[in-house]
Amino acid sequence: MSATYDLYQEQILDHYKHPRNKGPLPGATLNAKDSNPLCGDEVILHLNLDGSHRISEVRFEGQGCAISQASASILTTMLKGLPRAEVEALNQDALLKKLGIPLSVVRLKCALLSHHVLRLAIGDKKADRA
Repeated sequence: MSATYDLYQEQILDHYKHPRNKGPLPGATLNAKDSNPLCGDEVILHLNLDGSHRISEVRFEGQGCAISQASASILTTMLKGLPRAEVEALNQDALLKKLGIPLSVVRLKCALLSHHVLRLAIGDKKADRA
């Protein structure tokens, strides 16, 4: 394995063991929840938009494997401060690039659950499962 791969694995473990922005967000502007019934992963995403339609606060709740929970943690760090238009344009590849490791089809579903929940939260009618 390469040193880069090892660094990304360390990043995933760090986000899993010490998640960023984890916990409830009472009064959130946007909320969504979904789960992966195959492996029991669950992600709930809470977003607050400010007056200029930027993400002023973002939190997540959930349970599941290291990939799903680290992915949710990483996604929240990507979202904070973004205008809604950029959030709407954020695609799955951006999150996968941040994860930085190759994933099997099963693990891909885990990694993209938080992105799917984001699409639900912003009301994307095409919020297809990964």
